[in-house]
Amino acid sequence: MNQLFDISGKVIVVTGATGILAGGAAKYLQRNGAKVVYLGRNQERVDRAIQEARKISDDCMGLTCDVLDENGLKKGYEDVLNRFGQVDALINGAGGNMPGATIGPDKEIFDLDLDDYTKVMDLNLKGTVIPTLAFAQAFKEQKSGCVINFSSMSSTQALTRVLGYSNAKAAIDNFTRWMATEMATKYGDQVRVNAVAPGFFISKQNKALLTNQDGSFTERGQQVINKTPFRRFGKQEEIYGAIHYLISDSSSFVTGTVLAVDGGFSSFCGV
Repeated sequence: MNQLFDISGKVIVVTGATGILAGGAAKYLQRNGAKVVYLGRNQERVDRAIQEARKISDDCMGLTCDVLDENGLKKGYEDVLNRFGQVDALINGAGGNMPGATIGPDKEIFDLDLDDYTKVMDLNLKGTVIPTLAFAQAFKEQKSGCVINFSSMSSTQALTRVLGYSNAKAAIDNFTRWMATEMATKYGDQVRVNAVAPGFFISKQNKALLTNQDGSFTERGQQVINKTPFRRFGKQEEIYGAIHYLISDSSSFVTGTVLAVDGGFSSFCGV
């Protein structure tokens, strides 16, 4: 049974690996025996990530590349093959938001900054599609491998404020299912594409939005808690198990799935 969850020796490329959530997942996977490629767009941050990763093992490498840079990603793919000889999994962890693509309480939809909206759509959607096209080339050749995309609670529900991000993540869900079908029908049942949809986790980006300085919840934070049956925010490490499962052989019959890790947020109507 333990072998079903064994990821030792698997070569895993993680985009957004200098960030908190994807970076934490990358280190977790490395601690569990994987060979991890830390991909980020800032050289200094990639260097710091690799410095920390080498404290775990030498089975790691850094790639500095923007997820929208098609040629840079193709070169990165060749670099990974030269170092490790294969790619077993891709985690599309890069993403983000911009103020102009959100509709705050002091704004209305007609204030939307279309330039920021386009940038958010590109980063989250194209920033998943382009790395997949680059690194999943290995899965075509190997007839095995898996992709894990990052979805969101806002992909299937109208979450106020985050318009651009929500639209992009809804497209990620569709891309996940489409690619799962495409890869399996053309390259076999050992090529899988899934996504994880994290619930609400406290991070530097959203801490001020969800909590007050005294640790109590803001109005928006309390709204999230009220709709979460677990009555708490998620812990970062709680997403790692879902990612581990989707990479491992224990999920060998799972593809085209968006796995919610949300304390019940997506299943509860709030009443």
